[in-house]
Amino acid sequence: MKFPESNVLQHLPKQFFASLVAKANAKAASGADVINLGQGNPDQPTPDFIVKAMQEATANPATHKYSQFRGMPNLKQAAADFYQREYGVTLDPETEIAILGGSKIGLVELPFALLNPGDTMLLPDPGYPDYMSGVALAQVNLELMTLKAANQYLPKYADLDPQVVEQAKLMYLNYPNNPTGAVATPDFYAETVKFAQDHHIGVVQDFAYGALGFDGKRPVSFLQTPGAKNVGIEMYTLSKSFNMAGWRIGFAAGNADMIEAINLIQDHLFVSVFPAIQDAAVAALNSDQSSVKSLVALYQRRRDQFYAAARKIGWEPYPSGGSFYAWMPVPAGYTAESFADLLLDKAAVVVAPGTGFGAAGEGYVRVGLLIDEPRFTEACERIAKLNLF
Repeated sequence: MKFPESNVLQHLPKQFFASLVAKANAKAASGADVINLGQGNPDQPTPDFIVKAMQEATANPATHKYSQFRGMPNLKQAAADFYQREYGVTLDPETEIAILGGSKIGLVELPFALLNPGDTMLLPDPGYPDYMSGVALAQVNLELMTLKAANQYLPKYADLDPQVVEQAKLMYLNYPNNPTGAVATPDFYAETVKFAQDHHIGVVQDFAYGALGFDGKRPVSFLQTPGAKNVGIEMYTLSKSFNMAGWRIGFAAGNADMIEAINLIQDHLFVSVFPAIQDAAVAALNSDQSSVKSLVALYQRRRDQFYAAARKIGWEPYPSGGSFYAWMPVPAGYTAESFADLLLDKAAVVVAPGTGFGAAGEGYVRVGLLIDEPRFTEACERIAKLNLF
């Protein structure tokens, strides 16, 4: 017997990162010394104190039972305390925090928790590819907000089609931005709150890189904006801040109605997250954040090292204000994909073509700052030999 996939599954977007990894692996299998600048997977270990907290919790038989459906109260309290301490934002841990098995789950499930088939949502272009998964699963209509370097990769609401704006019910933002490294400003968030209130649009700010700001400037939380909790939520993950990508733990914070929708759908899909991982997350959030400061300093050094090496060969980056990415222009005569393929084929250097993040990513490639600094220089020296700049 054969069991065909459902129509919904057949319309899921192609997994961009899976294709990128396959190309890189094939090049490495040929014996090439591949320098992988295309990944977005943190390369540093989880801090020891978090690992030890997990080990102790795992040894406790109380963590071996089913977790509480909506997350452990001590983690929700730690998340609320974290936002109060770090951003001056007051949150009710029971009604304004939802525990997630990684923020991707919240981002993908939210459209079918809040929207009906045929409803309209707004997504950034370029943007994180997995936002599209929620669109397909929820069978909602998608309208893109084109992000341009001339506008610091912030959406320009005045340029959106008024009819689309009136139909839209949900909007995603992501700052610091993947893939561009752009950051949002308090003025932009104030404009966003007014735009959302005027048009009754829910806002979801993906704060995955919230801890990672450069040049001494800390990224702004959307929830710091007056009125933000009236219109939306922020997704926070421990993956980047604490090098816990494989642990799959995060939370949503903000608007109580949206938090309840997340909790309700997760009541039916999951039994929360392994309690020991939640205990480890408590240790991370309640810490003095010195490990985060060290990590930010590392990414700053890497960014500066890569920028210096790239500029030496005439390759000028878009100035990144946060995240762990560099957004690099493609030389004349190439598309993002053909340039990425050339670098892999001729220089054994992997970069992510900008079009993997949307049509507006054409003309750029994304570089991950997730390897040791000397390899950035080596990668640029290899690229220089191709005489592209």
